[in-house]
Amino acid sequence: MPLPLACCQDGEALTAAQDGGVAQFAVGILRATRIPGLHYMCTRPQSRLRRLLWSLAFLASAGLLAAGAVDCLHHLLSRPVHTRTRLTRAPQLRFPAVTLCNPNRARFLHLTKPDLYSVGQWLGLAWENHSLVPEMLAVLGEDRRAWLTRLANYSRFLPPRRSEHTMQSFFHRLGHQIEDMLVDCRFQGEHCGPQHFAPVYTRYGKCYTFNGDRRNPRVTRQGGMGNGLEIMLDIQQEEYLPIWRETNETSFEAGIRVQIHSQDEPPYIHQLGFGVSPGFQTFVSCQEQRLTYLPQPWGNCRASVQGEQTLPGYDTYSIAACRLQCEKEAVVRSCHCRMVHMPGNESICSPNVYIECADHTLDAAVEDSQERCSCPTPCNLTRYGKEISMVRIPNKGSARYLARKYNKNETYIRENFLVLDIFFEALNYEAIEQKKAYDLAGLLGDIGGQMGLFIGASILTILEILDYVYEVCQAFWAMSQQWEQGLGSLWRCAVYGPPQGAMAAPRLGNAQQEALRNSPVSLCDLRMRRVEGRGAPSPPGREWSG
Repeated sequence: MPLPLACCQDGEALTAAQDGGVAQFAVGILRATRIPGLHYMCTRPQSRLRRLLWSLAFLASAGLLAAGAVDCLHHLLSRPVHTRTRLTRAPQLRFPAVTLCNPNRARFLHLTKPDLYSVGQWLGLAWENHSLVPEMLAVLGEDRRAWLTRLANYSRFLPPRRSEHTMQSFFHRLGHQIEDMLVDCRFQGEHCGPQHFAPVYTRYGKCYTFNGDRRNPRVTRQGGMGNGLEIMLDIQQEEYLPIWRETNETSFEAGIRVQIHSQDEPPYIHQLGFGVSPGFQTFVSCQEQRLTYLPQPWGNCRASVQGEQTLPGYDTYSIAACRLQCEKEAVVRSCHCRMVHMPGNESICSPNVYIECADHTLDAAVEDSQERCSCPTPCNLTRYGKEISMVRIPNKGSARYLARKYNKNETYIRENFLVLDIFFEALNYEAIEQKKAYDLAGLLGDIGGQMGLFIGASILTILEILDYVYEVCQAFWAMSQQWEQGLGSLWRCAVYGPPQGAMAAPRLGNAQQEALRNSPVSLCDLRMRRVEGRGAPSPPGREWSG
C-alpha cells in the first residue's frame, strides 16, 4: 500500500498541493456561474468544437462589452452638459436697475474759464498751449464763437491748482444734471423725481441709475405698460460740445444711452447699453432671465462664496465688475492713477494724464481684454431680455400743447424730448439652467444595460464573481501556508532528527535517492516510517511502500 512520508506533526499540510483542488475549484466556479454560455466552456461531456464555439462567442461578447464600457467612460470624462429652460410665474418681480447716460460728457455753455484752461485740450477745444482750435471755432455760430473767445482770454487769469479741478469735480459740475433733463417721471402710476436717481460715473461721464439700491429694490406686482418706469427727458442738444474731428471719444449721437441690469452689477453702458432717440416714445418690454451655470470641471463659471469679497469695491462678482477692475489695473500700472468711473481708492488722474496716458491705455486694454482679462461668467446670473418698439412724438395735435407747457418751441420739443417706458411683459421669469447630461448613475446604467445585452450579467453576477475570486485567492494562500509549514517541519527533522516513535525509512536505492534529491522534501532525512498514521508526501513520480 502507498506509504505517505512523514517526519513531523505538521507535515500533512503538504498533501494539498498534490490533489489539484484549486483547479477543480476554478472549474466548479465556471460551471456554477449564472452567466449564460460560460458553463458550456468547462463541461467535459461537450465536444471540443462546441466548447470552442461557446468560448469564441463569450469572448466576442465580452469584447463588445468592454468597448461599450470604454465609450461610456470617455463620454463621462468629456463632461457633457445640456440646458433646461422653464417659465415660472411669480407673484411679484424685482424691478431692474435702469442707468441713463447722455452721450455728451460736458455741457458746453456751462464751461468756465478755469474749466477751459484745465480740460480744454481734453475736450478738443484748445491746443496744449491753451489757444483755441481754429477748426472748432469755424463750426460755431457767431454768438458762441465770440463767447468762447472771451472765455479763452487768460491775460489776467491765475491758473487754478490741480487739486481744485479734478476730473471728478469736472464731471460732477459739467455733466448733464438730472434735475434739468428729467421732465416727467412715473413708476407704477406714481410720481417720481430726481431724488430717485443716483449719480454714477461711466465712460460717458456723469450718469444716473434708477432703483440701483440692492438692499431695498422696488418691486412690481403687475405686468404691462403703465406698471413700470415711464420718464420724459430733455437731452439738451444746445449744450452739446462742437465736433470738428474724430477721436475714440467722439460721439455723433443725440439721445440717451440706457442699460437695464441687475442691482448686483455695475453699469457697463458704453458696450451693453442701447440708444433712445429724441422725438420718439420708446417701449421696452422686459423679461427676467435667471441663468445658472455649472462650475468646473463641467463648466467654466465662477462660483461666489458667501461673505467673500471677490473684487475690491464690489460685493458681488460680475463680468462688468471684473472688466472694470481689469481696466483699472492696466491704467494704474501705466499711469499710476485711475479714471473717474473706475473703482478703488487710488488718486484720480488729472486732465493732462487723461490726455497723455489714461485714454490710450484704456483703449488698448479694451481691445486686448480677451487676452489681458480673465472674466469668467458667474455661476448665477440675472439678466433682462428686451423687446424694443417706438412711435414718433409729438403728434401734430400735442406739439403746440407741449411747447406751451414747457415753455419751448415745437422744433425744440421734436429735437430734444423723448419718452422711455420700461415694463415687464408678464409676471414670470425664465429660468435657464445648465445641467449635467451624463453622470456616474448614467454610466452605471449604460454599462449594466450592455452587460445584460452582451453577456446576460448584472451587478449581482459581478458580486458573485468577485466572491469566487476571493475564494480562489484564499485557497491559494492556504495552500502556500501549508507548503511553507511542511518544508519547515522537514527542515527541523533534518537538523534535530525524527521525533520519538518514528520508524526508520527503508533503505533507498540509487534511483530513489536521485528522486529524493529532486523532491522539495529532500531536506529531511527520510529514514523514518509512518508516525501515528500521518506522513509527508512522496517524491514526485514515486510512492513509497512499507
